[in-house]
Amino acid sequence: MLIGDVARRSGVSARMLRHYDSLGLVRPTGRTEAGYREYSSEDIRRIFQIESLRSLGLSLRDVRRALDDPDFTPSELVDDLIRQTRERIAAETELLTRLRRIDAVEPAGWEDVLQIVALLQALGSKSAGKRQRAALSSVEEAPMPVEALVEAALSETDPNVAGALRWALAQSGDDGFALLAEGLGSSVAEVRKRAVQSIAEIPNGEATMLLQGALTNPDIVVRRYAALALGARGVADAIPTLIDIVVEGTNDVDAADALSALASRPTLADQIATRLVDRLAHGTVEASARRRLTQALADIPGTTASRALADLSHDEDRAVALTATYILGIRDAR
Repeated sequence: MLIGDVARRSGVSARMLRHYDSLGLVRPTGRTEAGYREYSSEDIRRIFQIESLRSLGLSLRDVRRALDDPDFTPSELVDDLIRQTRERIAAETELLTRLRRIDAVEPAGWEDVLQIVALLQALGSKSAGKRQRAALSSVEEAPMPVEALVEAALSETDPNVAGALRWALAQSGDDGFALLAEGLGSSVAEVRKRAVQSIAEIPNGEATMLLQGALTNPDIVVRRYAALALGARGVADAIPTLIDIVVEGTNDVDAADALSALASRPTLADQIATRLVDRLAHGTVEASARRRLTQALADIPGTTASRALADLSHDEDRAVALTATYILGIRDAR
């Protein structure tokens, strides 16, 4: 079979077949009377073998070794090809992500593209200062892809940079909510925490809905941040969790302040006071938690709170009784 026929049937160009010949990979076994290369069926079989191995990413040098060296084993080479392929896929995936993020911003010209690329590079810098400046610049100078902001916010460990990223996200609109909601369900506790902190700084209704959903999150830290944020927004659903925070003793002062703010609404004051009293009466509550619950009654207006404090001023726990008496004195002075 002449080289043109082989090229048509194998899909390997005549130029490449000549290259194989020059390398000694496939030498046609015969020549026509006119001197043209003539390939045998065994030659064609070898061509297909070469192409099969090349499809795995082998170099022509390695293809020759695989076909001609009986001691050449595939295991080490295949492992190396797997590693190289994974690295290539990772690099291509990173490039695709960057291109998608640039496209999402809809740059008007190449200057915009260059600015976005510079910001993305700065956001991935090892320097905390550069990352912080990139987060701030994303609002003031050039639009940053929201996906990149969310990814950075969910992974940032420096508190100053994290604060800048949360601020930038709060200015970026609604595009990041779906990604932040995914962060709430992460298997990594720190990611869940960063997600709820980011949502807590976005002052709109969709953020409030996400925070309300987070009140039932299995992660107590997520529930805690959600309740504190919702309390500041006047959402009554946060009351049970805020009281739990007072009992637990972590961020209890912030939780008491949030309960006080909610209690400024007359319809909620008695409800909060009643819930605090119910927890005080619970037999499993530790002495330190009972004192914190008593203190939380201090800024809850209404007769329910006042009556509860009057009763607590005679409590068997002297610390609770003294705390209640002191609070009553302040309330009377007002």
